[in-house]
Amino acid sequence: MRPLRVLFVGGTGIISTACVAEALAQGHEVHLLNRGTTGIRPVPEGAIVHTGDIRDEDAARAALAGLDFDVVAEFLAFVPEHIETDLRLFCGRTRQYVFVSSASAYQTPPTHLPVTESTPLRNPYWEYSRNKIACEDALTVAYRETGFPMTIVRPSHTYDPTMPPFDGGWTVVERMRAGKGVVVPGDGTSLWTITHHTDFARGFVGLFGRSEALGEAFHITGSESPTWNDIYTQVARAAGVAEPDLVHVPSDAVAAVDAEWGAALLGDKAHSMVFDNGKISRLVPQFRTTVPFARGAEEIVAWHDAHPEARVVDPHYDRLMDALVAAHRPRPLPG
Repeated sequence: MRPLRVLFVGGTGIISTACVAEALAQGHEVHLLNRGTTGIRPVPEGAIVHTGDIRDEDAARAALAGLDFDVVAEFLAFVPEHIETDLRLFCGRTRQYVFVSSASAYQTPPTHLPVTESTPLRNPYWEYSRNKIACEDALTVAYRETGFPMTIVRPSHTYDPTMPPFDGGWTVVERMRAGKGVVVPGDGTSLWTITHHTDFARGFVGLFGRSEALGEAFHITGSESPTWNDIYTQVARAAGVAEPDLVHVPSDAVAAVDAEWGAALLGDKAHSMVFDNGKISRLVPQFRTTVPFARGAEEIVAWHDAHPEARVVDPHYDRLMDALVAAHRPRPLPG
């Protein structure tokens, strides 16, 4: 395939940074549209940065003046209004528009596993997911009515070394190291698909320039689905904690004390999620899982140990975990 001119809207996030690096490695001409602020993930060498805020349509239009693209990869659209802006900006200026949706848009809880791309989209618990579904609906209408060349991609839980896979982030690891109890949703036995960002990137960039992907939706996830007990234990071991104090708490009990945390659990993490990656694998044969989570956990801990400024304890989650652990730790029956 010839090199493509690719625009990433965003490009410095957990997922998108790996995708930018993969696109550069494959020889594509890579452009980024973002606000130009410095973050913990530097722009890979070779990418061309256009400074502009996608939420300011005039500024974005000015930043991209005179440029057309083979592919536009949109990582920063979260509500239908964002899609409407993109349709005005990119209609007639790209051969493929790749929208990053979310696997949390799938039917929750699922009635059948594994999840495929034909699984219905419905999430009554989490507004974030409902907004992503509405974005997909807007793009589907644009494709059907005008032929807008969209492709939808649904990541599941995708992480990089900067992101512990828990609500509360590094707070959980600090509590483990301090010998404190940590909240595990449910009984910890539900299966959870977790994906290293470089593995996701291989499938994502492999869709670029593929006419067979137009009008289609794909999820791109790892092939590993450990239990939550396993996920917590692997991170603990990477952090030097042989026996973490795992306290199992029903997700609706979490929701009763913190609606936002509860919505993320009930709308996503509380249910087993296992995916059939057959569709992406057939179109992008090079896609596969190469980073097992045991190694990913070691990367997470090593990165944080090398960046003490990132080892931040969130006082809100810390207090909630103290209260939930105290309330839900198993106690022997009297008598």
